[in-house]
Amino acid sequence: MANYRFGKHPPKADYRTLRFASYVSAALAAPPPAYNVLDRVFAELGTKDAAALFPMDGNDQYGDCTCAAVAHAITAYRGLVGTKKVIMAEKAVLKLYMHLTGGVDSGLNELDVLNYWRQHSVDGDKILGFASIRPKNHDHVKQAIHLFGGCYLGFQVQEDAQKDFEQHKPWTPGQLTQDGHAVYAVAYDAAGVTVLTWGSTQKATWGWWDECVDEAYAILPPEAAKPNFAPGFDLAQLKADLNNVAS
Repeated sequence: MANYRFGKHPPKADYRTLRFASYVSAALAAPPPAYNVLDRVFAELGTKDAAALFPMDGNDQYGDCTCAAVAHAITAYRGLVGTKKVIMAEKAVLKLYMHLTGGVDSGLNELDVLNYWRQHSVDGDKILGFASIRPKNHDHVKQAIHLFGGCYLGFQVQEDAQKDFEQHKPWTPGQLTQDGHAVYAVAYDAAGVTVLTWGSTQKATWGWWDECVDEAYAILPPEAAKPNFAPGFDLAQLKADLNNVAS
């Protein structure tokens, strides 16, 4: 079995974190029964090579999964609009990771990573903001994937996670370990979700999601500033609230 690393710390509570549910209006259409962000990314970029677009980013040697998931999100955002320069270099991912950890391989809190990304450019991209999603609200998870190109999530690792990944089996509920892992979800259907991790895609059931996922976030990329990017989602109010929080 190859070496796969974890590195997500337990969820960090901060009362200032905005909540996705606060910005969903009645005008927001229900998410489609199934959706895959990669269908559009692959079509725009002219390749279906997930390993090339979403590489390991050092997560076989370092516990930098929180930053690798950020790199994968950036690639997805750029791919959705057909930007050819899409892939954040591994050395840039590791530089970000070591900057945020203070130079030690200690893992990170997702919330710390997201707050940094909201305040600083990462590989030339600075997000408009983010909002937490209650993991058990599957509709909001689906809406984040459908409207904003994915869902940044963290989970408690089940004991067969690496073996199932190696054997191309969907993740299912299992005995939890003491590890945490960060991934980026890019697809869903009635059976579950598909996430990006360890240089590949990985399916997981909704049962796994409910058992293991302990935090999830909708990230608003720069493209979300365009009119009608996500009709029914109150982006203007979220940005105003972010300014109030920052002040």
